Amino acid sequence: MNPVYAITDHVFTTPLDHSLPAGPTIQVVAREVVDPARAGERLPWLLFLQGGPGGKAPRPSAGSPGWLPQALKTHRVLLLDQRGTGRSTPITARTAARFDSPARLAAYLACFRADAIVADAELIRRRLCGDAPWETLGQSYGGFITLTYLSREPEGLRACYVTGGLPGLTATADDVYARTYPRVRERVLDFYARYPDDALRLRRIADLLAADDIRLPGGDRLTTRRLRTLGLALGMGDGFERIHWLLDESLDANGELTDTFLHQTETLTGFTDNPLFAVLQETLYGQGAGPTGWAASRALDGFPEFAEKADPLLLTGEMIYPWMFREIKALRPFADAADLLARRTDWPPLYDPRRLAANQVPLAAVVYHDDMYVDAGLSLRTAREVGATRTWVTNEWEHDGVTASGGRVLARLMDMAAGRA
Repeated sequence: MNPVYAITDHVFTTPLDHSLPAGPTIQVVAREVVDPARAGERLPWLLFLQGGPGGKAPRPSAGSPGWLPQALKTHRVLLLDQRGTGRSTPITARTAARFDSPARLAAYLACFRADAIVADAELIRRRLCGDAPWETLGQSYGGFITLTYLSREPEGLRACYVTGGLPGLTATADDVYARTYPRVRERVLDFYARYPDDALRLRRIADLLAADDIRLPGGDRLTTRRLRTLGLALGMGDGFERIHWLLDESLDANGELTDTFLHQTETLTGFTDNPLFAVLQETLYGQGAGPTGWAASRALDGFPEFAEKADPLLLTGEMIYPWMFREIKALRPFADAADLLARRTDWPPLYDPRRLAANQVPLAAVVYHDDMYVDAGLSLRTAREVGATRTWVTNEWEHDGVTASGGRVLARLMDMAAGRA
């Protein structure tokens, strides 16, 4: 059987802190993927910037991810495990526990934001492409990285495509979560409208958790607030069904929680594979404007409909709370360092508004009108503030449209950037 893709692993050594090139180093791994029939051709490069933070690059298989076959018609694709993920010096609970102080761990984690990822990408581009610029596809957080890339190293870019990931250039964490809670509320109510019995089932589960000490397979106690974090999945195209079918098997004939439900809930809420998602979530909005200060937790007080006793019980979304670092096994080694990151006030800026306003690199972005994770209003404001930007607003897909569309989203963005649409 002939291979679907020709894949080559590339391993790079990069500085942990790019401002200290002679200092400690880390390993960064990226996979080159090409159509075997075109492997010998000189094709333009497309760097894929995965969502997250803390998400590793997709592992390609036949037809997956959904956008890859479209990209390989014209490009050689590079799937980058961003620093701290996958095989790129991964950060896990085990590695975090090796640090001898929270301050040292916090200083280490601060080297894993978008500015460092861009510096890694430029080092890799120069080694693979020499002086030739490449194109990028940024999904979700990958779009945030793209705007940092355009702010810092635009000469390395020929064209950029962003799917559900135009950040507010000056939005603080408080700005973001003030907008996030209402969007999550509406999404949960839409879910209950589709599956009304699930609202009753979730309340029954919450009552069981309040009345008894119920443990997940790994030993963590399952609480109502951890249960509610299942709502993170609702912003994806298949999110409603994933949660519905999970709840469908949640209770046995005796009204007790099933082993299947407990196992799947632990997997969905445990952060074992991507602790950086929790650790770095609010640092995305740190740009020297004061501490992020656990913004999602502070904002929660302003939305009484999210109280645990409220009816219906509302799930939460892409919010990270301090209690997670005390109650979730994979996050406990990060607890004190996460507090230090939340108090930090000297974050360097990630975006250069003046440079972005003068941008000349074609940027084509899709904004999902009903995106639960990235605020469409902030995205459209950014689109107006960045030069050479063309924007497509749609409600045909959810946040994962670039994959769910089978390449149609990427094809349209490429046409837009090239002036064909």
